[in-house]
Amino acid sequence: MSGYRHNVEKRVLHYLWETPDADAKKVHELLTKPQGGTLNTIQSTLDRLFKKELLTRRKQGHAYYYRAKVDREALIAQLIEDVTSDFVRNDENSLIAVFSSISSGLDDEQLLQLETLIRQQRQRLGRADPDID
Repeated sequence: MSGYRHNVEKRVLHYLWETPDADAKKVHELLTKPQGGTLNTIQSTLDRLFKKELLTRRKQGHAYYYRAKVDREALIAQLIEDVTSDFVRNDENSLIAVFSSISSGLDDEQLLQLETLIRQQRQRLGRADPDID
């Protein structure tokens, strides 16, 4: 994927996470028209994201209205899993290695948030917290 196309896709997704249910003209007017982008580029981007199953769409009159199908966190999780599966064997703890690497740049507040999320996930899965006797 070219850098420009990837950038436009990211901008469209960010926009649709914040403003659900937009047609190509609205997305174009707010995202790319000020920089000289074309409506055709936005229409192609929306269609590509729809085919990747990242957007849903419904027809109203002559236009499609698009909405994000996955939330930001689910997409990030899927991207991390896809990337790590390309570079590690099945028996390696790839996600643990990734989080270990990323966590070195986190501040204390972010690490606390991560610990809280892990604790909540353990509770959802019905697993005991190893730090609690």
